[in-house]
Amino acid sequence: MLRVQEMPIFSNTASHIYAYLDDRNKGAMELAAIILQDPNLTAKLLKVGNSPYYNPSKQKMNTISRAIVVLGAEVIRELTLACSFFEAILTSSNKERANREIALALHAAVQARELAVIVGDTSPEEVFIAALLHNIGHIAFWCSNNPQARKIHELIERSGLRSSEAEKQVLGFSLRDLGKRLGKSWHLGGLIEEAMSRPEAADSRIRAVTMGHKICEALKAGGDSASMRDCLSKLAGMTGKTTDELSERIEKSTRQAIQIARQFGANDASRFIGGGLAVARAADEEADAKPDKKQLQIQILQDISSHISGAIDLNVLFQMVLEGIHRGVEMDRTLFMLLTPDKHTLKEKFSLGWQKPVGGEKIQVHNSEAQANLLFGALNQSEGVWQYPDQQPTLYTAQIVERIGRHPCFVFPVHAENKAIGLIYCDRSINGLPLSGEDFTAAKHFAKQAHIGLTLYRMKAH
Repeated sequence: MLRVQEMPIFSNTASHIYAYLDDRNKGAMELAAIILQDPNLTAKLLKVGNSPYYNPSKQKMNTISRAIVVLGAEVIRELTLACSFFEAILTSSNKERANREIALALHAAVQARELAVIVGDTSPEEVFIAALLHNIGHIAFWCSNNPQARKIHELIERSGLRSSEAEKQVLGFSLRDLGKRLGKSWHLGGLIEEAMSRPEAADSRIRAVTMGHKICEALKAGGDSASMRDCLSKLAGMTGKTTDELSERIEKSTRQAIQIARQFGANDASRFIGGGLAVARAADEEADAKPDKKQLQIQILQDISSHISGAIDLNVLFQMVLEGIHRGVEMDRTLFMLLTPDKHTLKEKFSLGWQKPVGGEKIQVHNSEAQANLLFGALNQSEGVWQYPDQQPTLYTAQIVERIGRHPCFVFPVHAENKAIGLIYCDRSINGLPLSGEDFTAAKHFAKQAHIGLTLYRMKAH
């Protein structure tokens, strides 16, 4: 019952991303489309992705498309899972305990990844995720609003029992056992489940995960405690580093964990990171100001300019253009379609905002009707059209209504060497907000970037 009904730790977006990354047939652009379905996640990923911890090269990223290219899909998964944890706190009635558990998870994950880097692990991001999810049973339970949580808390306060003993008395099992069951139920697999089931194993990656958590426990006892001395001794044997150097790295990682928590907006959780270390007292001064529409358009155009000034990846280019229209012009649905070689069919290449299942059927529109339809009619235009169903009813044929609907929209043909090769479609059919001339001009400007990038790509290819 706990497993099925009351463990909403992963958002739907996070679950889709986790499943996506296990499917080797998926591409980076499909990952971007999943993330962009969630505006809050998009904003947080870009904010944290631009922080010095994740982006030491300081390559400014204003689009998810560019973030995936710069950071890599594994880092994006890491950030998405962390986002899901912090979202879970917001719905918890046991906020203090939930914040403590998530603070521990994030802190241990940062410490574990640093250990993985020191010993030359080939995938420190995987170690980070395994450490982040190591106590998933505790996090899921304390974020779940389960009525048994209060009983466990009262029993610990009243009797002084260890947490695991109180858990067993109230629930009949420990939260560590719950974590193992959740790991299997959610098919987390790999290093995550290995570290849960064999925490004392000699494997260096599992040791990095478990030592990440032991560092956090030792810090609670104090930097000069016997627990910390024992911990540093084990770390020295594991890494070949001196205890002084390790102490410096631990303190640095603690500060980084606090900063990351605050960048995710988890100020309360950040206060529980690092025990008595002085760095925990700093206040978060970063504003979560949302850029206005014009500012966001300029930022995304900067990403596009950076991309087309180097080696151009057309998939990334068109995804950035679509993201610019979708986020920068605040369109509900955006679609890029390519014309087939026989000129008879337009096929979806990328789309954002369409309410269909992840991995659902791609949209196709055929030039098989007696009169020109909305999309094939737009292919013959030079710069783009702004259409209303009431003003041009014949363009909204049965096929268009079935595939796309009857909505006011912008449609921009995409040309290469004066020949139409596809188009960009966008509308506000979900929220129903009106379109404006300013919106049309901004969307047209993004569509022109696609044309410029395509021209530069062909010039560089010759």
